[in-house]
Amino acid sequence: MTLREKVGQMFIIRPEALDPELYYNSAEELKAISVQEVSDRMKETATKCPMGGIILFANNIQNPIQLTQFIGDLKALPSNPLLCVDEEGGMVARLANNPYFRVPKFPNMHELAAAGRTKDVQDAATTIGTYLTQYGFDINFAPVADVNTNPRNIVIGNRAFSNDPQAAAPMVKAYLKGLQKTGIVGCLKHFPGHGDTTADSHFGYAMSRKTWEEIDDCEMITFKAGIAAGAKMVMTAHISLPNVTGSNTPSTLSSMILQDKLRGELGFKGVIVSDAMEMGAIIRQYPVEDACIMAIKAGVDILLCVREYPRVFETVVNAVRRGEIPESRIDESVRRILALRQKD
Repeated sequence: MTLREKVGQMFIIRPEALDPELYYNSAEELKAISVQEVSDRMKETATKCPMGGIILFANNIQNPIQLTQFIGDLKALPSNPLLCVDEEGGMVARLANNPYFRVPKFPNMHELAAAGRTKDVQDAATTIGTYLTQYGFDINFAPVADVNTNPRNIVIGNRAFSNDPQAAAPMVKAYLKGLQKTGIVGCLKHFPGHGDTTADSHFGYAMSRKTWEEIDDCEMITFKAGIAAGAKMVMTAHISLPNVTGSNTPSTLSSMILQDKLRGELGFKGVIVSDAMEMGAIIRQYPVEDACIMAIKAGVDILLCVREYPRVFETVVNAVRRGEIPESRIDESVRRILALRQKD
């Protein structure tokens, strides 16, 4: 693989990012854009700046006919991108919450897991994975492995299986097993746990004051369970842990959190994907190019949802060429990504 091909594997982007004439500042602006087909400009960008994957959101999905055509055209792009989606069930379900899709709808995971029956959760995940496979998706960014311990939390809430890690852990495993049965790659999120925050990292700075010992006794119970169940991907949280790292650096940019804790203590050998790099917790604190380079240095394998993709892509390529990022560091991530593509 060329350097450009290898760097491209480290990005999963929105389809909008392939069109250099489109620019958006907010989710509301994205709704108005609603890219739902592949244009010539998108094909041109994909040829110049290959990418490893594309994530679809509600604004990209109109109906089954459109989605089937769109995914087919996206997969035909030069880099054969992985197709990704957030289809947790409940409030976060891009297909099930679209009235034109006749697929089963499930309640939020907290409600589904309330009876304590792991079979219910596994069956739901199998159903979700089955219809995602039928449409051509490869990755589902689920399950939520957060523990919803803070009643003032405004971003996780009922998306989490429980506020008790011992109750949530078997549900995380069951959900993963359900997806695995269908061939869909699941992803534990949001490491090291977004359930104890009061702010939403989509919009700005979010933090937890827990020590690592407190996190290990709570959030790590679910993540360890998911890793033991064979999770191939873990998504980072843009939350800061000042009582762990001694700084306000988001976990996505912290080698202590990703290398020492996730890879070292938890022994995770799969792919680390960032949460969206367009979120406020990142772009309100750092230029996006700097944040992406910091994330790679910290241990992130895939950068998710980067705005102005061609510019950021070239920035990372040039950082490798001038030696700021060793090419061997890129190779580490690409090997993991290629192994993920095998789905074995």
